[in-house]
Amino acid sequence: MSRDHDRPARVEDVHELALAMPHVTVDHAAGDKPVYQVGGKSFIFFRNPRPDAVDPATGERYPDVIVFWVESETDKQALVQDEASPFFTTWHFDGHPSVLLRACRIGELTRTELAELIQDAWLSRASARRASAWLSAHPPQ
Repeated sequence: MSRDHDRPARVEDVHELALAMPHVTVDHAAGDKPVYQVGGKSFIFFRNPRPDAVDPATGERYPDVIVFWVESETDKQALVQDEASPFFTTWHFDGHPSVLLRACRIGELTRTELAELIQDAWLSRASARRASAWLSAHPPQ
């Protein structure tokens, strides 16, 4: 594995890795914040500050939340239950198959971990045909 994959992830990696997945389009419906889609379905988006994601000390809305789709509630819970994890959720996302990550904490992941998260997000939203084709070309190691 190259050292590049072991380095801390950066926000720029989200854009690069999302765009590297097949059949991806980018929508900027929310202003300048990108929404990455496959087959018209969002799998990653950069969220505008909202009242459900706030700093507990100041009450200020987080300006840097990134939303990643996950395959299931089980996958979601696996990511958000560990208090040391940078992933979280809010009441707004109860029952929604996604996790949130503040951009300021993205460096707690390696680039490889981020790539896996993005691939899983894409797979959770891609059509069965597209997902099967991608998995055939990228078998798990």
